[in-house]
Amino acid sequence: MTELVPPPSTSGKSLMERVEDALLPLINLVFLLLMFFIVAGQLADIPLPDLPATPASAQQQSPHADLLVDSQGNSRIDGETLNTQALLQRLPEPDAKTPLKIAAASTISMADLETLFRMLEQAGYEEILLLTEPET
Repeated sequence: MTELVPPPSTSGKSLMERVEDALLPLINLVFLLLMFFIVAGQLADIPLPDLPATPASAQQQSPHADLLVDSQGNSRIDGETLNTQALLQRLPEPDAKTPLKIAAASTISMADLETLFRMLEQAGYEEILLLTEPET
């Protein structure tokens, strides 16, 4: 009687060689994913500035945030509360290489942030770095 299932084709390779051949695509995939996340990931050495409700630390020097937004949506630069027109005049010029740093209170409403972002977008700012504080 003839067998319906042909014998497995081993092509002269041992079991260990066939297992190694089957693992090679998996190893390649893991390597490619690793390379992707290394290239796509972004590490920053820039320390975060003090946020509006954070107690000041005398031991650590914090970088400058271009704009502080408190929980009521008021915009401040260098401690001075500004209206929309004065704010646009005091902010640095829009630059594609350097994002505008905005430190916002954790209790600010999303509506206030959206209004601010739309105004900044109309003024020509393309990159914004939003810094917030964790809610306690």
